Amino acid sequence: MSKTDNRTNLASCIVATIFLSFIIIILLILYFTLFKPHHPHIAVTSITLPSYSLSNSTLTFTFSQFSSVTNPNRDVFSHYDSSLQLFYAGAQVGFMFIPAGHIDAGRSQHIAATFTVNSFRLSTPPPPMVDRNNAVMAMEMETRMEMAGRVRVLHLFTHHVLVKAECRVAVSVNDGSVLGFRC
Repeated sequence: MSKTDNRTNLASCIVATIFLSFIIIILLILYFTLFKPHHPHIAVTSITLPSYSLSNSTLTFTFSQFSSVTNPNRDVFSHYDSSLQLFYAGAQVGFMFIPAGHIDAGRSQHIAATFTVNSFRLSTPPPPMVDRNNAVMAMEMETRMEMAGRVRVLHLFTHHVLVKAECRVAVSVNDGSVLGFRC
C-alpha cells in the first residue's frame, strides 16, 4: 500500500466518525426534547366535607376531594396503583383506592374522590384561629394523593411514574366548613 492510500483511508474513517457522531448527537437531542417522559401533574381544585357531625369530641364526616391530573407526555399514562389518604394528628383516619385507568397524551382527567371517614376523637383541643368577627375553633388535616403507573416511550419502552400531591386542610370544628387548603 502506498502512502496516499493510507491517508485516503484515514480521511474516510475520520469523515465517517464525524458523520456518525453528528447523527448520534441529533438523535439524543430529539430524544431529550421530544420523547423524554415527564411526570403527570396533580392539581387539587376543591376539598369539602359534605356531611359533618361532632359529638363529645368525636368527629364523623364525609370527605370529598376534587383533583385534576394532567398528562404532558406524547403517549398514554396508565395508572394502576393510586390512592387518597387522610391524616389527622399524624394518624391515618381515611383511605380510598382510586380505580385504575389511563389518561391520553396531552389530556387532563378530573378525579372526584369521596369517602366516609370512620369516627375519631379530637386528640387535643385545637388552637383557636381568630377571625375578625369571632374566634373559630379549627383543626388541621393532611391529604396525600399518590398516583403510580407507567408512560410508554416511542411505543417500545416504559417509564414507571410515581406522582404525589400533599395538602394541608384547615377545617372549622364548629360546622365542618373548609377554611382553606394549601398544596
